[in-house]
Amino acid sequence: MTKHDYKQNAYYLMYLIRCVLNNKAPAKEKLDKMDLSGVFKVAKGHSLTAIAAYALESAGIYDKDFEEEKNKAIRKTIILDAERENVLAELEKACIWYMPLKGILIKDLYPQIGMRQMGDNNILIDNTRQKDIKEIMLSNGFRVESYNMSKHDVYYKDPVSNFQMHVSLFDKNEKNPRYCYFKEIEKRIISGSNSNYGRAFTDEDFYLYIKAHEYKHYSTGGTGIRSIVDTYMILTHFMNKLNMQYIETECEKLGIAEYEKQSRELAMHLLGGEKLTTGESEMFDYIVFSGTYGNLENSIKNKGGKIQYLFKRFFLTPEMIKQRYPLFYQYKILMPFFPIHRICYALLKKRKKAYNEIVTIIKK
Repeated sequence: MTKHDYKQNAYYLMYLIRCVLNNKAPAKEKLDKMDLSGVFKVAKGHSLTAIAAYALESAGIYDKDFEEEKNKAIRKTIILDAERENVLAELEKACIWYMPLKGILIKDLYPQIGMRQMGDNNILIDNTRQKDIKEIMLSNGFRVESYNMSKHDVYYKDPVSNFQMHVSLFDKNEKNPRYCYFKEIEKRIISGSNSNYGRAFTDEDFYLYIKAHEYKHYSTGGTGIRSIVDTYMILTHFMNKLNMQYIETECEKLGIAEYEKQSRELAMHLLGGEKLTTGESEMFDYIVFSGTYGNLENSIKNKGGKIQYLFKRFFLTPEMIKQRYPLFYQYKILMPFFPIHRICYALLKKRKKAYNEIVTIIKK
């Protein structure tokens, strides 16, 4: 598929999403122009196959690939919801405060189950109870994928339950305004409903966190079309209830004021069926070719080119080593073996990713 065709299919995908979110069946003349296999490829790359399936169904079209993806999304949502309910019940028993994040909350703004596809359960936790939470996860049949190595611990349970238990909302970096802004968020969160230890953002802080998290991806490897749809769903859900003056002031502190404004206007115009400005079209192009979680080509470009990218990959800051490789940080005598460890880990655990990274760097 050429880049032109990919972009055209992205616009067809947005048309389908606009229809289903506004309770309208896609027009036959539009559907007749679509190459569904091409639209599926774009939807798959942006985790939007389920919502597209719902749109096609409203027009009486039941495509096998889309239907399978929709059914998988529904199944995964049900499993993640059930596992999360069990885990949160255990946190309640242990008197540990927690706060669901990201897709857990956003998915409920969509009109149908599975429509907003889930990758995992993200939960902010009381970081003073990290070890207790590890024991709870293990006792509930999860295995530890990563512990005390970054801003979140990762747990997994077959068949699809991936949990990220966040000890902070952003990687520790005192020079990063997003980290500094959210590092003491527990002082600003409020009690959640129907629980003793559940916590929640205010509506404005919820939106600010979503946009700050989005920007982290957008400014590195890129962020996908799903982020546009999420923004639209949040804004239409809250309508005129958000204090936009507060949000604009806080976005300045976060260093995302321009991004928030542009992405908000893009979402409302694109899903409102309005013509995009030149700037919005350029932003949409960048997002379209990023995929759900960004791509390496964008990362290399956004980090100043191949040399800068390689420098940052090979020479980690002490803070990054402390978070990701605490053993080497604690025992400095092991540092001569650190490069060997990273290479062996990449070859054994991340072989495919490492291969793709090398190929992309060579091509660049």
